[in-house]
Amino acid sequence: MATKIFINLPVKDLEKSMAFFNGLGFSFNPQFTDEKAASMVISDSIYVMLLREDYFSTFTKKPVSDATKSTEVLIALDAASREEVRELVEKAVSLGGTTYDDPKDHGWMYQHSFADPDGHQWELAYMDFSQLPNQ
Repeated sequence: MATKIFINLPVKDLEKSMAFFNGLGFSFNPQFTDEKAASMVISDSIYVMLLREDYFSTFTKKPVSDATKSTEVLIALDAASREEVRELVEKAVSLGGTTYDDPKDHGWMYQHSFADPDGHQWELAYMDFSQLPNQ
């Protein structure tokens, strides 16, 4: 059974992408980071491999999606609080990202989202399961 998740994303400018995510507070594992790829650490079991598009294309026979024109995936991460969701989205926008939807408050779950400079969509959610209806 798998114990780790590695999400692979194509990026146009690796340095720009690394600066964006570093600005959001993410770190990179230097063991798996070079001029073609960067290993962004989400947690001790979740990693995002930012791969230059030309390098990414060596792993697939399909065309590489342009995430600014079509949705390839929604990457959802949990947050510790509503404030953390708001702060991360605001910081992402200040670093060159964009929002693509309004925040949603479902009572027990608060979510908002941003697109990184390459157009990959990131969903952030704070969930309070004690407020889940029908508990």
